[in-house]
Amino acid sequence: MELLLFCTTVFILIISSLYLLGLLAGRRRKLPPGPCPLPLVGNLLSLGALPHRTLARLAERHGPIMAIRLGTVTTIVASSPDAARDILQRHDAAFSGRSIPDGTHVFAHNTHSMGWLPASSPRWRALRKVCSGELFAPHRLDMHQSLRQEKVQQLVSHVTQLAREGTPVRVGRLGFTTALNLLSSTIFSTELAVLDDRHVKPSDFKDMLAELNMTVGLPNLSDFIPEVAWLDLQGLRRRIEGLFTRLHAMIAERIERQIRDHAAAAGEAPKKNFLDVLLEYRNTDDDRGFERQTLLSLISDLFSAGTDTSSATVEWAMAELLLNPSCMSRAREELDQVIGSKEHVEESDIGQLKYLQAIVKETFRLHPPAPFLLPHVAERTTQVRGYTVPQGARILVNVWAIGHDGKVWSEPEKFMPERFLEKEVDFKGRDFELLPFGSGRRMCPGWMLAARMVHLMLASLLHRFEWRLPVHVEKKGLDMGERLGVNLSMATPLEAIATPV
Repeated sequence: MELLLFCTTVFILIISSLYLLGLLAGRRRKLPPGPCPLPLVGNLLSLGALPHRTLARLAERHGPIMAIRLGTVTTIVASSPDAARDILQRHDAAFSGRSIPDGTHVFAHNTHSMGWLPASSPRWRALRKVCSGELFAPHRLDMHQSLRQEKVQQLVSHVTQLAREGTPVRVGRLGFTTALNLLSSTIFSTELAVLDDRHVKPSDFKDMLAELNMTVGLPNLSDFIPEVAWLDLQGLRRRIEGLFTRLHAMIAERIERQIRDHAAAAGEAPKKNFLDVLLEYRNTDDDRGFERQTLLSLISDLFSAGTDTSSATVEWAMAELLLNPSCMSRAREELDQVIGSKEHVEESDIGQLKYLQAIVKETFRLHPPAPFLLPHVAERTTQVRGYTVPQGARILVNVWAIGHDGKVWSEPEKFMPERFLEKEVDFKGRDFELLPFGSGRRMCPGWMLAARMVHLMLASLLHRFEWRLPVHVEKKGLDMGERLGVNLSMATPLEAIATPV
């Protein structure tokens, strides 16, 4: 007991000394302004459950580029379009590294994942190249247009069935399943979940993926005080390891099945999917393909990133439209004018649906899927606006704060899609007022697929149905509270009543 007390005291003294030395060094280095941190925990205790809101309020006081201490980690927060441009464009090379969460060390995921590998890595370049060229390139997306149409029509058919029954539609959950089946059909040529899961055993893959996204998004003390990461005090690394073990086993089984099927079909030319592309990939430098662990990490990332983002955006958009009936009416009027007597909305129609596009942009502004994007890290000490960003500092771009900044947007808390009919702003990474997918070399490579799916799902749901809130929700009011995990989602999942038109 005495030895434990002695070791604990020594540990606290060491950490406190390092903190004081860091504080003095920070003053000498001329870090950006920010709130005064406490010993050891820094500004961690003031973050709360919705740190994007807390840091936006702090930025109003300390400025658009701010230094805070999250535990023992120096963190730089950019909270304006110009500050975001400094980080993501002007100093893109210096800040293109990733701050690696503790949970990604499971199965060395951080050394195989496109999301976490350094931009200088040959593996990152190979993964980015194959995804950009074979999965997300415009001509590849055009080839898979009929597949997206099929999945959205399955969604519409299921909502029609629920409408006949008078059953509320769980918008986010159905959007998640639709996005998951689109990805699984593209990667494996098979669906992994069913839309109507009321009378069957829940999809192991779908539920596990949802649990993994939730667990990875939990605040982890190991990320704020790396000195104690080896202790895994919250047990999150162990939980993530268990979930990855199950997820990888399911993906590995699909890989092995496809290899066996192709071997059995010797001489035939089966229809190619994205897994075929990955299995056949050979690096032009050394003629080597991707390691099995790289395949598992990449496919896990594609499912994780490609499901929550689209489904959460459709859910937020529907919630905002239900609270703003005039916007809902205008969107449906536009659909009537453009689609006319056609039964289905097609992707080729989206370009003419200007108000629908404005609704999606306004939803991205108010409810960005990832309020901080993925965290960057400074790979070398860099001067930004006269301040020093030290090597190794974690960097967050608070795109939620930018979207709610009254200096950038008039009436920023109000849902007004019309603002995007008057202002030429897009989310393709060039306009720093609206950055749901980031910008620069670390911009989300799947943004074009996400945009197509969100527009097509939302347009189809609005075109085929009238929508209202359940009576008990109308009486109490719709809960627009947020829950921040991997993505920003509704704290209370949206349920709405659909009526076919």
